[in-house]
Amino acid sequence: MRDQNQIYRILDANFNRLREGLRVIEEHFRFIASDEKACVDIKRMRHEVAGMENAFGAEPLLKGRDTGADCFASASRPEEMERGGAGDVLRANFKRAQEACRVIEEYAKACGEAGAKASREAKAMRFLLYDLQKGRA
Repeated sequence: MRDQNQIYRILDANFNRLREGLRVIEEHFRFIASDEKACVDIKRMRHEVAGMENAFGAEPLLKGRDTGADCFASASRPEEMERGGAGDVLRANFKRAQEACRVIEEYAKACGEAGAKASREAKAMRFLLYDLQKGRA
């Protein structure tokens, strides 16, 4: 059971990371690029993340959450503190979201049918993010 709680902890952290990264990307396309289509696409992805989370259920994900034991919860890497402009913010958050998708894709495989479905959805989302970044970078 401990192993499953650790997996839920990883999934919870990465669902949060993915949703947060998508929100930063969405804000770029809304307020800087004024790209309505990209905003709609990113917003749809955020709602898909909520659907993936719901498949696991809020209770097991929250039960696995332990920010007090997270060795990086209160620390920031120096490279995270520097952004040369909006383009750097956008690139960093594309990478953040893509990496979170990959983590979800891998760890969800250990969580039965709901996990298998989330894994497939995270993989598809990761490739959509690659394409969206290429078209906008």
